[in-house]
Amino acid sequence: MKTDNKTMAHQHNFTIQNNAISVADHSIDHIAQMLGGTPFYVYDKQQIIDRIDALKVLLPPQVKLHYAIKANPLPSLVHMIAQHVSGFDVASTQEMLLALQTNISATDISFAGPGKTEQDLRSAIIANVTLHVESTNELSSIQTIASSLNKKANIAIRVNPLFELKASGMKMSGGSKPFGIDEEHIDTILQEIDHTVIKLCGFHIYSGSQNLNADALIECQKQTLSLANNLVSLAQQHNHKQLIYINIGGGLGVPYFSHEKPLAVDKVFQHLTSALTQYQSNLANIEIVIELGRHLVAEAGLYVTKVIDKKESRGQQYLVCDGGLHHHLANSGNFGQVIRKNYPVRLEQQHTPIDDSTETVSVVGPLCTPLDILAEKVTLPTANIGDYFIIFQSGAYGASASPVNFLSQPALKEILL
Repeated sequence: MKTDNKTMAHQHNFTIQNNAISVADHSIDHIAQMLGGTPFYVYDKQQIIDRIDALKVLLPPQVKLHYAIKANPLPSLVHMIAQHVSGFDVASTQEMLLALQTNISATDISFAGPGKTEQDLRSAIIANVTLHVESTNELSSIQTIASSLNKKANIAIRVNPLFELKASGMKMSGGSKPFGIDEEHIDTILQEIDHTVIKLCGFHIYSGSQNLNADALIECQKQTLSLANNLVSLAQQHNHKQLIYINIGGGLGVPYFSHEKPLAVDKVFQHLTSALTQYQSNLANIEIVIELGRHLVAEAGLYVTKVIDKKESRGQQYLVCDGGLHHHLANSGNFGQVIRKNYPVRLEQQHTPIDDSTETVSVVGPLCTPLDILAEKVTLPTANIGDYFIIFQSGAYGASASPVNFLSQPALKEILL
């Protein structure tokens, strides 16, 4: 692991050669020239593969790793990841069609999310992917469509458990939620399934995401497996005896901010291994699916923009860049942060500096809104117009989660190297 000793002491896995970051032996400047300029995202293929391989070593054999395409749907990245995981989770028909064009089998693709349209359901049934049912109305629609197609639909029931994942960046279970069917109603749902047009493949219990607290994840896994065990028994009572999998979600976070520490993943998976042994009578022949997105790709991505102006306003120095929140909404603080915090960043000077001088600056984008902030009051090497400004932790929920058409700015570039 290389240490960026220039800004914010951020630990990362990018190689630094001649005081410049390189990705797959290409400098940022050469990547910019290759792409025809900035702004762009660049994703390090080897880092993603290494992360997946490291996780698979820790996972018990019964647990299979799936990639949640919503984290980063760049086609080249999805096709690459398909060579290293056991399945995909998708959240739209477009993501499903992308997944179907990889080597992953349709039966290892799950389609989750509330508010699926009739066309979404029809496409998924025809494609033979597994629909994660989010409501009683959705189940009724699936049965009607499957009957009209004279084709069995593969489903898993998404369960909203009574418990929640504590210390989670985004809570998706416990209390009233738009996701899944409340735990207390599952018995009724199982009775309503029409075996002639529905194949019940399993259950989906997703409690939250972006969690760096190993103890909270362990406690949630403990409750999830206990619930899964009970659900399997309940399904068997209603003659659903050939369940294939239980998707226990993911929730594994990555550190974005200076006060955050990396998740103790080994501790989490050691517990999972031991916890599974308690439920072998019911779960022994059922695949357990861990569904990860951000944790696989976030730290392998960089967002790169160029300084195009430098100004001072009443004592505050500003760097103005050619990229901004329209490409990287999460970094701007407008994708869920209550109080905006800076992502780790780096300035790469394009001319040999005269000295080691630094300055405290706010870095902004080109949009005419005060929300277009890339970094606020950070200490960087003294910048010149033409220098590159780099944002780490940018491999997940970047371009596809941003308003790229806002103010009709030039198109963004993305590349996997």
